Amino acid sequence: MTTQVGCSSCLNTDCLIKKNITSEIMQELALAKNTIICKKNQQFILEGTPINGLFFVYKGKAKVLKTGIYGREQILRFVKDGEIIGHRGFGIQKNYSIGASTLEDTILCNFSNETLNEMLHKIPSLTLDFMKFYAEELNRSESKVKTIAQMTVREKVVDTLLYIHRKFGVNHKEFLNIQLKRKEIADFAGTTDEQVIRTISALKKEGLLTIQGKKIGIPNLNLLRKEISEHNYFLDS
Repeated sequence: MTTQVGCSSCLNTDCLIKKNITSEIMQELALAKNTIICKKNQQFILEGTPINGLFFVYKGKAKVLKTGIYGREQILRFVKDGEIIGHRGFGIQKNYSIGASTLEDTILCNFSNETLNEMLHKIPSLTLDFMKFYAEELNRSESKVKTIAQMTVREKVVDTLLYIHRKFGVNHKEFLNIQLKRKEIADFAGTTDEQVIRTISALKKEGLLTIQGKKIGIPNLNLLRKEISEHNYFLDS
């Protein structure tokens, strides 16, 4: 389903397009974008399909994933309002090397390759912002690979829960502001569903987590952070 939402009225101040919307050229080019409304669990990027520009999350939540060995999904990251999806292959590949699907009803802004290339050629401030964004992404990716390789299963699960907390925050009942399946937690942490279930159960018994169905709460952030303090949990924000 498609509709149209304007960049000028967008509240996502961290969005690279929104940050540069004061440019008259940007305002003109932004009119060329497509707005896509997706239902929960809808896949909007299929791994291996031709690249059709970049997606920016106008409102909602999604996961970015890649098919690993034996066809198992590996969740690379979760995304929220104002964040970019599909940037790793932009300009250098013909097909998406990742897939992406929504975690709730989500509104996406899609800019074609042609529109983005024109923006980057005509708006230096946007080009600079993209360069900084890619540098930060590379730094986070390298740090995560190094850290995860040194973690135990328990530490991987704790790191994932802290990442989700930093990314999405908590709701009015102090539970993480997103409900994920245990499999999704496992696919991001790089472990199995069974290990996630056992670890979460152990953390609950120790008072480090509160659980209500799929809802997960962290009663004391500092105590949970101590579990992985030697790995610099804050690297992947």
